[in-house]
Amino acid sequence: MPKFTFNLPDIGEGIAEAEIVAWHVKVGDIISEDQPLADMMTDKATVEMESPVSGVVTKVAGEAGDVIAIGAMLVEIEVAGDADNEAEKPAKEPILAVVEDENPHAPEPVSIAEVTPPPVAPPPVAPTAMQHATPAVDKVTASPAVRQRAKDLGVDLADVKAAGGHVRHADLDAFLTYGTQLGYRPAQFHARRADEAVKVIGMRRRIADNMAASKRHIPHFTYVEEFDVTAIEAMRADLNANRGSKPKLTMLPMLIVAICKTIPQFPMINARFDDEAGIVTRHGAVHLGMATQTDAGLMVPVIRDAQDRNIWQLATEIARLADAARSGSAKSEELSGSTLTLTSLGPLGGIATTPVINRPEVAIIGPNKIVERPMFVGDTIEARKLMNLSISCDHRVVDGWDAANYVQALKKLIETPVLLFTA
Repeated sequence: MPKFTFNLPDIGEGIAEAEIVAWHVKVGDIISEDQPLADMMTDKATVEMESPVSGVVTKVAGEAGDVIAIGAMLVEIEVAGDADNEAEKPAKEPILAVVEDENPHAPEPVSIAEVTPPPVAPPPVAPTAMQHATPAVDKVTASPAVRQRAKDLGVDLADVKAAGGHVRHADLDAFLTYGTQLGYRPAQFHARRADEAVKVIGMRRRIADNMAASKRHIPHFTYVEEFDVTAIEAMRADLNANRGSKPKLTMLPMLIVAICKTIPQFPMINARFDDEAGIVTRHGAVHLGMATQTDAGLMVPVIRDAQDRNIWQLATEIARLADAARSGSAKSEELSGSTLTLTSLGPLGGIATTPVINRPEVAIIGPNKIVERPMFVGDTIEARKLMNLSISCDHRVVDGWDAANYVQALKKLIETPVLLFTA
């Protein structure tokens, strides 16, 4: 029977190759026209390939994680009747949309032990002569707290040696440390997980490549400053209490307003560096990337023209883009073209961070968590809400002096929040 060769079509301007993220067919499958064949990932989106013909799959190009050049064979299909030459019959247009599988980019385990060994049962402990002779005398005594702890751990207090027969927490600790010769294993301990090798493909590979390229090419430096956010947090609480149908405000929209208001004085922060051409482009508009954690890995949706939006519009757009990234429905144009990136771990923000720059940008800003601490205010000590803010910069483009001055300008706006709403 004739065979039809489906070559990987041109799936985007400037795209020379694509990675196989997942196969929907295998050799020997009977398929129909328009049936999905594979998910292919480019730098911009995940593309679903559909079969232009019906038949039986006789050959596939590689496995998940392999990179295929545009125009190379993707699938070979045995068809009934005469097979049209693919050069004469153009392939169907691929669906250029982010695939909305539950987790389309999740790495597939390559080598996982199929059976986890069960816990080794403790060997029986031979009763001692004393136990045989005077079972009633050897009754263990312990406080209710020690008994409850032993019960939670699955420890028989009769196995724990204690001076005078009264078991204390210290005796239980010693047994946990040194009593393994009895074959003891706490009840909540489970058999050790088997090792597994996970192939780095899809989104995880893109993240790995981008982070490695950023650290390899960019000489990073990080500057950290402490902000007193007591006043702006009070303002935020008032705005939320009277927001009506507007979205609830977090710190991020107010910080973005401050970032955008200070950029005109420090244009080198909002820039992209083409190091191969030796050109730095200082952008007038702030297209702010928002680092967002998803099941598939870290994605950076972009708030276009952030400088033209108010705090409520920013709050709405942040929520919309985060939902789109996490659900896999973000469009390719929403995931590219940022000129400056903001990364926040929210309550997990830590004391300070050293974020990695989103190349080819030259700076990334990372607010850390807000904590309440005593602070001198004039001659008195007050409880104040404090937050550290980190900025990492490309030292080829941004000097430390400029980065420090930029953060100080941000600090002034954040600590005097009324300035955010003045011309």
